[in-house]
Amino acid sequence: MFTYYEKNETAKPIKIWLPDQSAIEAGCLDQARAIVNLPFVFKWLALMPDTHLGAGMPIGGVLATENTIVPYAVGMDIGCGMCYIQTDIHESEIPKNFIKSIVNETLATVPVGKARHKEPQQSAVLDMAIAQHKHYELLPNGIELIENAYYQVGTLGGGNHFIEYQRDENGYIGIMLHSGSRHLGAQICQNFQKIAVALNKQWYSNTPDKNPLAFLPTNSPEGIAYIKWMNLALDYAFENRETMLEASMAIVTKHAKKKLGRTPEFIDRINCHHNYASLEHHYGKNVWVHRKGATRARKGELGIIPGAMGATSYLVRGLGNPESFHSSSHGAGRNFSRTRAKENFPMDEVLQDLSANNITIGKKNLLDVAEESRFAYKNIDEVMQNQTELVEPIKTLTTLGVVKG
Repeated sequence: MFTYYEKNETAKPIKIWLPDQSAIEAGCLDQARAIVNLPFVFKWLALMPDTHLGAGMPIGGVLATENTIVPYAVGMDIGCGMCYIQTDIHESEIPKNFIKSIVNETLATVPVGKARHKEPQQSAVLDMAIAQHKHYELLPNGIELIENAYYQVGTLGGGNHFIEYQRDENGYIGIMLHSGSRHLGAQICQNFQKIAVALNKQWYSNTPDKNPLAFLPTNSPEGIAYIKWMNLALDYAFENRETMLEASMAIVTKHAKKKLGRTPEFIDRINCHHNYASLEHHYGKNVWVHRKGATRARKGELGIIPGAMGATSYLVRGLGNPESFHSSSHGAGRNFSRTRAKENFPMDEVLQDLSANNITIGKKNLLDVAEESRFAYKNIDEVMQNQTELVEPIKTLTTLGVVKG
């Protein structure tokens, strides 16, 4: 970790979990410089080792604020995160096409990309929101938005979201999943960003028309409303992952009964966000910690840090580092934008790489598969080496099969 702090240009320091300044892209550092000059930043901005350019705030950024919440420091996919569960199935007992069978059935069962269910799904989270709708103000067509969200419960989405079937270093099979709050979270972010921009223009005459880090006081009606909606999206994202995990577990169970003659056991379940803000106590004060592409890593807390498609992933235990506000990376972090990835990594080469590593891919549209090539991301092992003071690995996982949007 190194600290970037130029008193003539930055009001607060930037703590960066990389070897030196040459390891961070210029645009990402420019974003960080703009953030630490905001008046509500608490202590410093922390950038995790997977950090890269984001919308308004770098991905892999951790921002603590006093009495202030910043919608774009949480991001569009509120509650995006990971879940994992371990099975007692050993790779030595599975037949040749076992992984291919469960990948194909998962792709047929879980809606991916822009697809959603044809019928509304069960959701205790949305039922509660409907019952308490009078508390969810300041969002146009809010009830309609909640009602539409019933159709996306248990859907994966696209981009870097995935369901992977993996094996650990001892050969046991596990399920890892990455997804978020779908359309619900995006609409919440966009709506409150517009509100924040309009209010900030009233308060500060020199605020830009498109202020990427517009903020809301947490004691204002608008700030209180955003926090309520954000927490709804967090609960919805958690439930969305749980629903898909249950579906994946059912598929594994079905094929284990059929091909192995037994019912598998599932243990060590983890479900955690990496796009959110929460009120936490740091350095003697209660502050709002925004994690945009960062995993909470309190001392002893379990977390999930995935690699890119076909790369190594890790389960970790947090070390509770105060300088990172008890945070770590959320993954490997992009080296190439989606456009540049498609320009640099032809589809055929990506598929050949997966095949050479005996990885089964389930994807309905292969034309954009290069966007998620492992070569479009940073080296996950280097990322892990740069955060040895933030987390300790407790399990190493490699991909056997992956479902993508």
